[in-house]
Amino acid sequence: MINLPPEKLKDILVKQGLIDPALFDNLQIESQRKRQDLADILISQGLVNKDYLYLLIARALGVERVNLGVMKIDENILRLIPEDAARRRNVIVFGREADGRFQVAMDNPTDLETIDFLQLRLGGPVKPYLATDEDLNRGFSLYEKRLTQDFKKIIEESVKESLRSKAKGDLKEAASDLPIVAIVDNLMAYALSSRASDIHFEVLDDGVLVRYRIDGVLHEVIRMPKEIHAAIVARIKILASLRVDEHYRPQDGRFRHKIGDELVVDVRVSIIPTFYGEKVELRLLAAAQKPLSLSEIGASEDTVKVIREAIKKSYGMVLICGPTGSGKTTTLYSIMNILNKPDVNIITVEDPIEYDMRYVNQVQVNVQAGITFASGLRSLLRQDPNIIMVGEIRDSETANIGVQAALTGHLMLSSLHTNDAPTAVPRLMDMGIPPFLVAAVLNAVSSQRLARRIHLECIESYAPEASVRASISKTLEEIGADQSQVRIPKIFYRGRGCAACNHSGYYGRIGLFETLDVTENVRKIIIDRNFSLDNLRKVGREEGMTTIFEDGLRKVERGLTTIEELFRVIRE
Repeated sequence: MINLPPEKLKDILVKQGLIDPALFDNLQIESQRKRQDLADILISQGLVNKDYLYLLIARALGVERVNLGVMKIDENILRLIPEDAARRRNVIVFGREADGRFQVAMDNPTDLETIDFLQLRLGGPVKPYLATDEDLNRGFSLYEKRLTQDFKKIIEESVKESLRSKAKGDLKEAASDLPIVAIVDNLMAYALSSRASDIHFEVLDDGVLVRYRIDGVLHEVIRMPKEIHAAIVARIKILASLRVDEHYRPQDGRFRHKIGDELVVDVRVSIIPTFYGEKVELRLLAAAQKPLSLSEIGASEDTVKVIREAIKKSYGMVLICGPTGSGKTTTLYSIMNILNKPDVNIITVEDPIEYDMRYVNQVQVNVQAGITFASGLRSLLRQDPNIIMVGEIRDSETANIGVQAALTGHLMLSSLHTNDAPTAVPRLMDMGIPPFLVAAVLNAVSSQRLARRIHLECIESYAPEASVRASISKTLEEIGADQSQVRIPKIFYRGRGCAACNHSGYYGRIGLFETLDVTENVRKIIIDRNFSLDNLRKVGREEGMTTIFEDGLRKVERGLTTIEELFRVIRE
């Protein structure tokens, strides 16, 4: 959070001609209402570029702006402050001035208490710099190399202690054993420090394999003896309030887990029986996540413009499409964050609730209690909503109720499992929605994928081989792109790999988008008796739709992702 008085921030932005004073006052009221940082709202509304805003604020505070993604961090100096203290204070000590002052990246360079703490701990004066959350996270990632060594040592010791335990006969007693508790806690803590979204416990014929999904890709983390598998599963079942004595039926649950002094994570649990025993999957959802702006998740200006125009309407349907794990829910929350105003009633039905949004009424799907997407949506319509968000349209009943809601004065947001944006149209038709209703309710459809970002600390450029350029040309031909209008980059980028990115060359993910604006010409194609998906794609392109591959190619040119990652994503 940027610690700058609102009046000072207002003065800076108004002088730069970036915002009208009245609009700033309204956004300040909105930030207080939503309990969101005013700077975050300014960025999410697209009123100011994040880097430029931080540069202006640094000047106003009389400090320098630092970008840790493009500079070498002295790891010996970094580790003068322990990781827990660095994370708690949101600081990274990244170097030293010629005069001996320690260079410190901070999200709040005016925090005198933290500066005093650092000077006492470091034994010398410090020079504070303003840094974004992304900058600080890049610094925190450098702690992970040593953490990996400590983590494996702790797990090995806990496993040995567990195998010596006498409590293995009773599962509940074994699950409460300190070594088992320590194993589960440390696996979760390390997963979060590694930015993992999922933890997989997979039982094999000769052991237990633990894998993390990081930036969409699974990585093997550790193998443990099979003897402790039952106790680990029992521990997770107890945390999620599931039946410990049930081993032959799937079970689903969730729990909230605290790690350290401040970090809280919501954990969604899925357990299924497999040939060698029960497999456990944990989805980790940070309890304090904040919705990102559309531009922060990777949406281009064209995509943002289409979506903003679509949600200006007081009725109709906006769909976000893509496979599981493509970031659809994050995009829906970004849209809701734009719509979250005092004069509207927003209600959602979700499975699970991934973000806690103030002033949005969120309903959790609970099949045992009779709350499904369809029944929940039907109930929501009796709550006088202006805007409805349904986590996913899975069946004909949900689709029909959603269409009726969109026709009767509600703005309907939802997600759909399709490979691209135009395919959402025949998918709705397959669910029993007549073509004339599909044309009437759809405002816009966006399809997306998530590609891994190049790690900026180890980025390098290179000239692609002729075969790579040929593959790009072939793919453009396959998707019907006008190659005279698409530029194939002459210089590509990749990450060399370093300790901070676990030698993968990637750090974080970015969205690739394809957005279909449902214009009058598109509606004519939808209701045409001779409807064809190819015609819809053709007209969509004529109306300005850019495919996921073309959007990804632009991001390859800008050094945001690699061509290999783009091909991997579109071929999934």
